[in-house]
Amino acid sequence: MLLPMEPVLKTKTETLDIEGMTCASCAAFVEKSLSRTPGVQRALVNYATEKATIDYLPTEATPAALRQAVVSAGYSVVERAPDTSAAERSAELDRQKALAYQQLKRRFWVATGLAIVIMPLSMLMLWPALMARVNMPVLNYALLLLTLPVLAYSGREFYVSAWNGFKHRAANMDTLIAVGTGAAFLYSLAATVVPDFFTSRGLIPEVYYDTTATIIALILLGKVLELRAKTQTSAAMRSLMGLQAKTARVVRPDGQEVDVPIEQVQLGNIVLVRPGEKVATDGIITDGQSSLDEAMLTGESLPVTKKTGDPVFGATLNKTGSFRFEVTKVGADTMLSQIVKLVEDAQGSRAPIQRLADKVSAIFVPTVVVIAILTFVLWFDLAPAETRLPLALVNFVAVLIIACPCALGLATPTAIMVSTGKGAEHGVLIRNAEALEKAYQVNTVLLDKTGTITRGEPAVTDFVAPGQDGAQLLQVVAAVERQSEHPLAEAVVRHADDQGGDKLTATDFRAVEGKGAAATVDGQAVLIGNRRLLSDEGITLSPELKVLAEQLLSQAKTVLYVAVAGQAVGLLGVADTVRDTSAAAIKKLQALGIEVVMMTGDNPQTAAQVAGQVGIIRYFAEVLPADKAGKVKELQGEGRIVAMVGDGINDAPALAQADIGLAVGSGTDVAMEAAGITLMRSDLNGVVTAIELSRQTIRTIKQNLFFAFIYNTLGIPVAAGLLYPFFGILLSPMLAAAAMALSSVSVLANSLRLRSFDNH
Repeated sequence: MLLPMEPVLKTKTETLDIEGMTCASCAAFVEKSLSRTPGVQRALVNYATEKATIDYLPTEATPAALRQAVVSAGYSVVERAPDTSAAERSAELDRQKALAYQQLKRRFWVATGLAIVIMPLSMLMLWPALMARVNMPVLNYALLLLTLPVLAYSGREFYVSAWNGFKHRAANMDTLIAVGTGAAFLYSLAATVVPDFFTSRGLIPEVYYDTTATIIALILLGKVLELRAKTQTSAAMRSLMGLQAKTARVVRPDGQEVDVPIEQVQLGNIVLVRPGEKVATDGIITDGQSSLDEAMLTGESLPVTKKTGDPVFGATLNKTGSFRFEVTKVGADTMLSQIVKLVEDAQGSRAPIQRLADKVSAIFVPTVVVIAILTFVLWFDLAPAETRLPLALVNFVAVLIIACPCALGLATPTAIMVSTGKGAEHGVLIRNAEALEKAYQVNTVLLDKTGTITRGEPAVTDFVAPGQDGAQLLQVVAAVERQSEHPLAEAVVRHADDQGGDKLTATDFRAVEGKGAAATVDGQAVLIGNRRLLSDEGITLSPELKVLAEQLLSQAKTVLYVAVAGQAVGLLGVADTVRDTSAAAIKKLQALGIEVVMMTGDNPQTAAQVAGQVGIIRYFAEVLPADKAGKVKELQGEGRIVAMVGDGINDAPALAQADIGLAVGSGTDVAMEAAGITLMRSDLNGVVTAIELSRQTIRTIKQNLFFAFIYNTLGIPVAAGLLYPFFGILLSPMLAAAAMALSSVSVLANSLRLRSFDNH
């Protein structure tokens, strides 16, 4: 008895833009809050992109509940209109970031200006002669008044964030800053207001207002540099979105041409594009032809010829002629918006290599607080009585300040942000960070032959007509084939058009099923087809044509025989030709230490011919569509990490089975949906670009993680005073703040080196 199957519950995905996160610990806390929300299947929060991606069951959770989970964690959600395109949304976020950057700079300059005044006044205490002439209580009150604006305005967000975290029993980087600077300020406040409490116990009532103000100024400097660098990581996306046309010239039904804002263009509108103008949105050419620069989509610098019936895409540049097109997609549905959305999703995803950093960040802040408390206790217990409180306080603050988990949180996502944007510039769209990391591990690339190595359509490779006027005979053949709908006929017509010449007209056309076609041209009977067609008509081949036909057949080409007035006069060789770039791209892959394997449904003879042309040693022939995924499994069974490259519906199972699937952009939507990486142009150099970009990105991430871990591993013990018993070295809290800022900026700078990536 079969038990009824439980219905599969479909999840929805929601992306939220989050404000208020200051470090990786914030991201971890928001992620935990979202994960605890009923109905949430998975939540990923990216500190670098300030986005949360949540998979949830719509029957149990709502977008409002997800937003509430973020708010209850102490952070805010940036609201956005549901119908805005990815490009518009990113542009709005860029505007918000620019505003935040200006506000942050103002806070930094206020803190810096006051710190510049506070520092020299605090230095008076180092010269006893000057101290004797200064009223110290008055000076301390002056320093207090100067420091208050630094805390209340410049550093306010640190304390608000720390308080929110405390209310939710969570700690983040702001907790460390708030506790460290707060402890130094409160100690100084006590020394200012009740100095007798210290002097009665044999202690000097020292103040550390300079430490508080300077630390906040240095931390804000680090944040200014960090935010500036983070905006640079999205430079590739901004350059893409900047290409979008602002207006479109719409042709009204009465023929009137009107320029309208791009937002007002509607489906079905007819749009005129003149030379030098950008295509406003996606559509199909209805009249005219031109050459278009589609580099922003494909990374290909050469213009693409477009004619009536061909698709055009928004933001591409019209180079030569004028044309009209019918609008088929607008707003969020356009190719540009889809690319931006795909790259946004990839930047918000998490690479497996990041898991270690996430685990460390989650427990990092509480651990640092414990270390700082132990540092205070040990110094207070072991230091001389007259200096133990100041030393304990200074080292306590230094540990809290230097232990910033920002570098850990930025190590992976910033590199992912730059590389995915750079990939889009080169026509390589990476679906998620996991696909990028998988591409780094690939040691075997499995190529589907048709449409990947080859062009995927028949083309005339040879035309021989011994003793005939070849140009004239080719036009005779084309006249017959123009009336045929067979794919081989289309190849012959294309070849004749490319060669040029006067076009002829055929009459009395008839298709001979399974054999070819017959017609009359210039009063002569013409036959074009296979050998059986000629045999049925009693036409024999000359010895020379027989030899030539055998040569073409040995090269795995389809042979079309031409007869005029009952005489065999010529041959055409037709084949699915290898792309011009395939051999060079395969050679590059092999130079990277990757084995390239070909798979095809053709016979072994054709497979060997194509493999030989492009330098492939191992190939699978006569592979049925249903068996393609099995060939991927076979290679994986040999311990190989397999990248499958394909373009058709029948490639989708193999693309899904492979460790990483790469779909050529000229292929089907089904193939691209099953792939982790989409190549926007039908060129195997995109595979090389994807793998080289992946390798460089993972190297950068490993460098970032190494420096982040080493920084914290060495910095915290030094701040705690480990070197003092041996070398008399203590780390000033101000130097700790500078080092903390430098660590984050260095990780960002290392990631930004990926912007110079070029695989050419």
